[in-house]
Amino acid sequence: MQANRTSGNLKDEFIAHRGKLRDAAARILGCRQRAEDVVQDAYIKVIEISPAFEVRQPVAYVYRMVRNLALDRHRRASLESVVFACEEEGMNVASGAGTPETILCQRQSLNLVACALAELPARTRHVFELYRQGEHTQRDIALQLDISTTLVNFMIRDATDHCRNCARQQGH
Repeated sequence: MQANRTSGNLKDEFIAHRGKLRDAAARILGCRQRAEDVVQDAYIKVIEISPAFEVRQPVAYVYRMVRNLALDRHRRASLESVVFACEEEGMNVASGAGTPETILCQRQSLNLVACALAELPARTRHVFELYRQGEHTQRDIALQLDISTTLVNFMIRDATDHCRNCARQQGH
């Protein structure tokens, strides 16, 4: 009797032990359907083995193959459960776009601020816009307009207070 068995016998052993291989995979995965997938994947690997490849213990070999594939599948599922959320959980994610009511309120607020800024003296409005929109420092604004940083600070404060007062009067 030959000590080594060929891959032809490996296929036969795999088929003979298919039910027990599925049970072994199911113990690792906790699911017979996923275990069945693993057994099918293992069988494809067995079919692809070259006939020149010899296995001394074919039963142990196919059990090890199924066990390794089941462990890989289990690890991947564990990782995916941590990284990827359930599809239904995506339904609870807030949309980046606001509701029509939110968009309307934001537009009304912007319009209110624009009207409030239009009521300010031109230089105060310009200082406020340079600071808030142009992201210039108070020192840069003072140097650019040849005024003191204290005056720039007061102008920004006055513009901010004016916008707040207009918003309060409108009920925002």
